[in-house]
Amino acid sequence: MSKPLYQHIETLWDYMQLKQLLTQADCILVLGSNDVRVAAYAAQLYHQGLAPVMIFSGGRGRFTQDFTTSEAETFAQVAIDLGVPQQDILLETQSTNSGENIRFSAALIEQHGLQIQSVLLVQKPYMERRALATFQRQWPNSDVHASVTSTGSDFYDFCNEQLLMPEVIDALIGDFERIKHYPAKGFQAEQEIPDEVEEAYQALVSFYPRDEDALSCLLP
Repeated sequence: MSKPLYQHIETLWDYMQLKQLLTQADCILVLGSNDVRVAAYAAQLYHQGLAPVMIFSGGRGRFTQDFTTSEAETFAQVAIDLGVPQQDILLETQSTNSGENIRFSAALIEQHGLQIQSVLLVQKPYMERRALATFQRQWPNSDVHASVTSTGSDFYDFCNEQLLMPEVIDALIGDFERIKHYPAKGFQAEQEIPDEVEEAYQALVSFYPRDEDALSCLLP
């Protein structure tokens, strides 16, 4: 990989991470995916005392069809194996996209009668920005404060045998495209995109061409 191309990847990767300071919250909301490291990191946050309740959200998506249970159940088992008490875990197992993660989790909280004023979202590094932007549009109560965190891995450290570099680059580009296009659809809050970030995106898509259907009909 040429140095300029690597720099473009790093620019986009860094933009997608908000790097917010961790603060106390009423619950930890873990958004499901195909990366169980997210669940392990969320369990670590629970043990640090950042929130008394964990919500795992996620059914099955196109990258988790080989999971034997829903994303939420798979992630919750990782947390339980790491010592999180089962009674402190709620499961939302029907969502199939980020918007549903947020809306269905809000409904689950209401169903259980929990008083939630703050939420700590946990996602993959390159999905931090979109997770928070989605929360800001999809959570039904605008008085609830949300922050977001991830393992904060750099690009090379994040890639592994399960999440190969080309797949991660494709996912990174796809998530940035959602940052660009989803506010107009009402799916998430508008985000400022610096010129150097847009330039990095354009350089990457010229090297990693995206499927036209994926660009014209992005799903939340």
